[in-house]
Amino acid sequence: MTMSMTAFARAETVSGGVALSVEIRSVNGRNFDLSLRLPRELSGLEEWIRKAISKKASRGRVEASLALEDVRGETDRLEIDAPRARAVHRACLELKALLGLEDDITLDLILKTDLILKNGHVIRPAEPEIDMDAFEKDARACVERALADFAAMRRTEGECVRRDFLERLEGVESRMEAIGRESAAMLPHYRKRLERRVSSLAGGLVEIDPGRICQEAAFLADKSDISEEITRIQSHIEQFREILNAEGASGRKLNFLVQELGREINTIASKTGSLEASRTAVEVKSELEKIREQVQNVE
Repeated sequence: MTMSMTAFARAETVSGGVALSVEIRSVNGRNFDLSLRLPRELSGLEEWIRKAISKKASRGRVEASLALEDVRGETDRLEIDAPRARAVHRACLELKALLGLEDDITLDLILKTDLILKNGHVIRPAEPEIDMDAFEKDARACVERALADFAAMRRTEGECVRRDFLERLEGVESRMEAIGRESAAMLPHYRKRLERRVSSLAGGLVEIDPGRICQEAAFLADKSDISEEITRIQSHIEQFREILNAEGASGRKLNFLVQELGREINTIASKTGSLEASRTAVEVKSELEKIREQVQNVE
């Protein structure tokens, strides 16, 4: 089955008054590269999430993020950061001693000092209280839903790419048949071309040996023979189709076959003596380039 490396999925859930959102996205990549961001409350799920994602994707750059939001609306719930409060108080005392001041260190001074500092406050909104056993169960289910949608999108995109491949391969085959017919018809052309050249050079003073002309024409046709290249191209196309219908990652195999197809058509273009066959070979190259670009998106 052809799988695309490009996909996006999002799933959400609410558990115990806390909303969880899961986003998974992936783009093309030569290898598997996973970037995972999750809140510290769910750090215990990191290994499980990584394994779950790696079962759905084997290539590409995957980014997954989990975010929490307290949706209980309890905006008046506050908590004290005791270690920070003691640190601010201690800093005020040290500054008072350093400057030799007699002023008292009041709560108002501590709070004002805290406000001008970064990275948190002495008094802050309380962290959501989460029943982690229940929440982790719901979080796992949410991640699994996102992964199911993620995999479904990769399959859908992959199927579109597969159909495009098959259509373009049919076009390549059709053009290769035309090149084969044009190549097979070149022997009489080589003979006539030799006759004209010899006649032109001899100026009618030398009798032309028809048998020798036929031999030379056959020699030229043999040098320009592309039957082996056509046979290999057909073999590569058949392998390409088989891989498209096989299970597992196929991108690297398809990329290799596209390169081989390109080499064969380049050889044909350099060997053929037919202008029409050369033009058709250029069309084949164009189709192969489009296939090559699409292959970069296949897992």
